[in-house]
Amino acid sequence: MAREKILIVEDNKALSKLIVKKMESNLDFDVDMAYTFEEAQNLVEKDSDYFVALLDLNLPDAPDGEVVDMILAHKIPSIILTGSMEKEIREKILKKDVIDYVYKGNIDDVNYIFTLIERLHKNRDIKVLVVDDSMATRAQIKSLLQHQMFKVLVAAHGEEALAFLEDNPDIKLVLTDYLMPVIDGVELTKEIRKRYSKNEISIIAMTGTNADLISAKFLKIGANDFINKPFTREEIACRINNSLDALEYIAKIEDMAQNDFLSGLANRRYFFDAMQEYFKEAKRKNESFAIGLIDVDNFKQINDTLGHRVGDTVIVELAKTLQKHLTHDHFIARLGGDEFCVVLKNIDQKKALEFFIKLNHAVAGLHIHTKEKKDLSISVSIGVTFGDLESVEEMINQADKALYIAKKNGRNRVEVS
Repeated sequence: MAREKILIVEDNKALSKLIVKKMESNLDFDVDMAYTFEEAQNLVEKDSDYFVALLDLNLPDAPDGEVVDMILAHKIPSIILTGSMEKEIREKILKKDVIDYVYKGNIDDVNYIFTLIERLHKNRDIKVLVVDDSMATRAQIKSLLQHQMFKVLVAAHGEEALAFLEDNPDIKLVLTDYLMPVIDGVELTKEIRKRYSKNEISIIAMTGTNADLISAKFLKIGANDFINKPFTREEIACRINNSLDALEYIAKIEDMAQNDFLSGLANRRYFFDAMQEYFKEAKRKNESFAIGLIDVDNFKQINDTLGHRVGDTVIVELAKTLQKHLTHDHFIARLGGDEFCVVLKNIDQKKALEFFIKLNHAVAGLHIHTKEKKDLSISVSIGVTFGDLESVEEMINQADKALYIAKKNGRNRVEVS
């Protein structure tokens, strides 16, 4: 599959080379470069399939922003590069259907370009719901959001918005007006917060009425942010992007708290939290399950002789193999080092043992490709116990005893305790 492309039209060759260099090292795009209106026109007439274009407002053969109209005529989303921050020029730019403009002042301004492009790339997969009883306002905000590449849904009041949320649980941001018929913005915010936390859906409230009092009310009942009407395109775009950045940072922190950074599997802490809950549920339902502790044979020797980078590769490839053999009902975690734990839910002892024996054979047939050594074969020892003990800790201890026996009896085998 061909990589997406970005078009840069900039007559300052030093600046354009800097942007291209940073683009290639920071973003996964191919870059086409033009220094004049004519070069840009030739490129887009051959192929106008660009993710976004960065356009200098003043070119030697197009000094009055003609390149902007030409590129927009090819329906290419555009970011304007300008050396002026004059009000007249800014207003002229924003009257056009552009994404944003960037002042070419210093390296921070150049860095903003990459932040913006990364945000736009993410936005294509994000659903935003706009709730406002004014058709004109809905249309205005929808147009703005579509220029920012969001998937946009619109509703005329809170009741309609709740129906959209029911059908689209992947909505990430709700922009809601205050005064609306049927269900107003305050009641809508309360209803959304009954279903989704501030870390799951961001809410930005909008109003032009008694803004100081209403903003506090919205923020107290769970809105993430508040914006006064009328607002500028830049203000609402920045607030939306900040809200989504916050959601993504929280999701990343939660992922780091729950998942092992190397293997991508659940980490030890999350495993024990999740297992405590499942253990209670399984006992209540009288559901049989099995725990298997998995340990790489001679892992210390691999690290000592081939290096820790090869050891890390072993962990990653083993994790992939374990995941490949598990269904979504089962559970796997990396407890630390080269030790993994697999929980087989709602399974009898015979089938569980068959599964672990099959898994042991699959790992023994695994060939790991490394730079240091073409192919590295590994094996694992597995200690298994079943869900008839009094606690998760007891089960782990029993499985660990079985694992010790497997190691003692020659490795590359499954033992039950």
